[in-house]
Amino acid sequence: MIVSLTKIKNALPLIVVGALCCLLPVADAGDLADTRAQPIVALESVGVVDVVRGEVVGPRTVLIVAGVIAAIDSPEKVTIPPDALRVDGAGRYLIPGLVDMHVHLFNNASHRPPNEWAFPLFVAHGITGVREMRSEPAQLALVNRWRSKVETGELIAPRVLAAGVAVGAGPIDDTRRKVREAKTAGADFIKIFSEVPEANWRAILAEAGALHLPVCGHIPAEVSLLEAARAGQRSNEHLTQVYEACSARENELLGARKGREGGEIVRLRDAQEPEVLESYDQVLCDRTAAALAQTGQVQVPTLVLPYSEAHGSRKNFRDDPLWRYLRVDEQARWQRIFQSDPVGDGKLADRRWEVSRQIVKTFQAAGVRILAGTDTPMPLVYPGFALHEELALLVRAGLSPAEALRAATIGPAEFLGLSQSSGTVAVGKRADLVLLDANPLLDIGNTKRIRAVVLSGRMLPRADLDQLLDAAAKSQLP
Repeated sequence: MIVSLTKIKNALPLIVVGALCCLLPVADAGDLADTRAQPIVALESVGVVDVVRGEVVGPRTVLIVAGVIAAIDSPEKVTIPPDALRVDGAGRYLIPGLVDMHVHLFNNASHRPPNEWAFPLFVAHGITGVREMRSEPAQLALVNRWRSKVETGELIAPRVLAAGVAVGAGPIDDTRRKVREAKTAGADFIKIFSEVPEANWRAILAEAGALHLPVCGHIPAEVSLLEAARAGQRSNEHLTQVYEACSARENELLGARKGREGGEIVRLRDAQEPEVLESYDQVLCDRTAAALAQTGQVQVPTLVLPYSEAHGSRKNFRDDPLWRYLRVDEQARWQRIFQSDPVGDGKLADRRWEVSRQIVKTFQAAGVRILAGTDTPMPLVYPGFALHEELALLVRAGLSPAEALRAATIGPAEFLGLSQSSGTVAVGKRADLVLLDANPLLDIGNTKRIRAVVLSGRMLPRADLDQLLDAAAKSQLP
């Protein structure tokens, strides 16, 4: 008998049901180890979205055993074990779990607790993997505990696919030592920020390269985009130094930054922004994009940031129905930021958004690799919700729905070296999946029409995802 999705909850592992009933955003099974075995799941007659080819294949029955996709074939060709959890997928669409390639799970500047409150928000929105962008070496042990608990079903959370350790200014020998310490602690990459001096950045690249450790993050404010890409920085976040690379005044503006460090160079960069944006040159940007595509450097533009700055409300942000999903200390942080500047520069924000969109369109056309990330939980950027907004903004910037979907699935998997185990719906790959009520290749907004999430082989139907969201909101109450 085929079980309706509304009744699947009765077949869930007790750890999931227990977490929902207790209204805990982070579920810990404690002594319920014997209840955490993954069920065999059969998703029947579903349309499988091939994110590589940008087409729907089906109907297919997808059989999941021990958290891995064991079979994908025409329904009449798949033998379903009698004890399998059978899900009617007719008229629905199956995609790989989504990945947010730029999140912050730690609050190292403010020394607040980790952002574990965001875990159920990610999962409820089909995000089964994240890239954590600023860890300390000592925090990587916690990252590994999160990973382990997701695997065993003790924790309802996305997998942390990669975690980076920030290395910055200081004596060059100390910089090199910090890179080695990050490697020893288990960092997946080194994170760079804009204020890092060029000499330190070059030392980081050299030391990390010797250790086979990727370098990602912001391009330093005194270094050009193409110079950084050719030197081996593997990813660039937020289009840092891209605006300058598409400006006819790049050499002049970067020259004025030489020799400055820390807050001074960041303040100068910010003061130069109106000049940078007003001197945008499309011909130059086309040439830059063509050259950048040859380097293989990946861009994570986080369009949701300039869009929210241009279109979000800095005065009525507490009226947003999503406000209730923020932990109290995160609410306080947003309020402090907006109280310091309740209006912002609307004209500059509008120009930043328009130039950002044009750059992404130009880069996509030239073959520059674009990945989806959000920088959550920056103000107005809500965990989980924001990735779907980012996908929509990528489409507004010129990507097709299929290209945007790749930016959050197979693209991250390839960049992180995980394409053999994730990123597509294929036999032998992890069962991190999202069941949708409508075709995302026709409208990228359909990624929000989530019927169920399969997390490490465990089925979370819509009713339980709603309970996760409700639990998350209730847990944030003071």
